[in-house]
Amino acid sequence: MSENQYQPAKVWTWDPEAKGNGAKTNRPTAGATHEKTLPVGKHPLQLYSLGTPNGQKVTILLEELLALGIKEAEYDAWLIRIGDGDQFSSGFVEVNPNSKIPALRDHSVTPPQRVFESGNILLYLAEKFGHFLPQDLATRTEALNWLFWLQGSAPYLGGGFGHFYFYAPEKIEYAVNRFTLEAKRQLDVLDRQLANHTYLAGEEYTIADIATWPWYGSLVLYNQYNGAEFLDVSSYKNVQRWAKAIAERPAVQRGRKVNRLVGEPQDQLHERHDASDFDTNTEDKRQAR
Repeated sequence: MSENQYQPAKVWTWDPEAKGNGAKTNRPTAGATHEKTLPVGKHPLQLYSLGTPNGQKVTILLEELLALGIKEAEYDAWLIRIGDGDQFSSGFVEVNPNSKIPALRDHSVTPPQRVFESGNILLYLAEKFGHFLPQDLATRTEALNWLFWLQGSAPYLGGGFGHFYFYAPEKIEYAVNRFTLEAKRQLDVLDRQLANHTYLAGEEYTIADIATWPWYGSLVLYNQYNGAEFLDVSSYKNVQRWAKAIAERPAVQRGRKVNRLVGEPQDQLHERHDASDFDTNTEDKRQAR
């Protein structure tokens, strides 16, 4: 055994400075670290989020609902900077005790309804507004099959493959192999389903696609985690076709800009409070003032 090989202690203790302990974005206890009230805008739906794949799910759905003319889906999107610990404020913990983005509060009902976990927010909004979740029991069930598949699979892609292949300061062969195997298996699952279906649940675009696209669509189209070549994503032809078709939707293009802090300035809309913000308040416009 190598002298430098890591050996776990009998009882783990948290060292915020240790590698992988995520002192700014995570910690081993729940609850608030500081008092701060969340802002509330003019719309009934208040979203507190960051433009990660999980955050994009919700903003894409909201933009899709607005594209259908559903004015009640208007929303304020407030930026939660997880690197600064915003998710540990008392206000955010009140909306989501798990301190993870996205979190939604619906002020159209009394008392205001909190909704957390991205998949549940999609389900809540689809049921509230009656779109992107089929009414037919069989098709609805198929859509929910894939929604819950994504909720269980995405952590293997992001927290598993993405972390150990891209973010980890040390490349550990065992970990990279373990999560690459699973990422490719999931891509194959999707590719086989999409071989005979336009969308995941059949011929209808649903919240299953909206949930899955920010993860696997971004992987195959935008080289997420710099892993496209390593995973040979071009070989998944059906996933490629599906991802490109969804990327062409105007609501998807708008939704993936909201609360973003990465990418080109024209693709970053740090906060969204009105539809006009896409034309006037993207980061490139702000910097040009």
